Amino acid sequence: MTKAVLILPGTALIYIPFLIQWFSNSWPFDVIVGTGLHWALAVMLVVPALALAANTMKLFVHEGHGTPAPWDPPQRLVINGPYRYVRNPMLSAVILMILAEAVVLNSPFLLGWAIVFFFLNTLYFIFIEEPGLERRFGEDYLRYKAAVPRWLPMLRPYEPPEANCN
Repeated sequence: MTKAVLILPGTALIYIPFLIQWFSNSWPFDVIVGTGLHWALAVMLVVPALALAANTMKLFVHEGHGTPAPWDPPQRLVINGPYRYVRNPMLSAVILMILAEAVVLNSPFLLGWAIVFFFLNTLYFIFIEEPGLERRFGEDYLRYKAAVPRWLPMLRPYEPPEANCN
């Protein structure tokens, strides 16, 4: 799991933002760190994002018997916890963390990175991740995909068909 965290979220949250700030001449030397309001907004974004990320990673390990990494994907379909409301809560958490970085560093370039990251992941999910999940988990994933939105959470949780058979 450590390898997956260092490579995947590490790249999106640390390495790329560092390079963006470096090449935009905004950091580390000329950074204008946000005001108290910026920090408050960033905390409001990052605290739930960290909790969401930790919860989803825990679910991947304990219920899915895998990691978020493509080289060690979950062996079982994870549709509990936040996955009952939205299909990609882990990536939603990462996007919120990038937005928090953009706010606290007053960086329109990092805001741009959040947008690019969202679109790149949307393309990845549509053309690679979702077809792979369909192959691995078949009808279970197709039912889940049809019922649960990719990015915007539902108000009512997804109830898998097995939960209704009591």
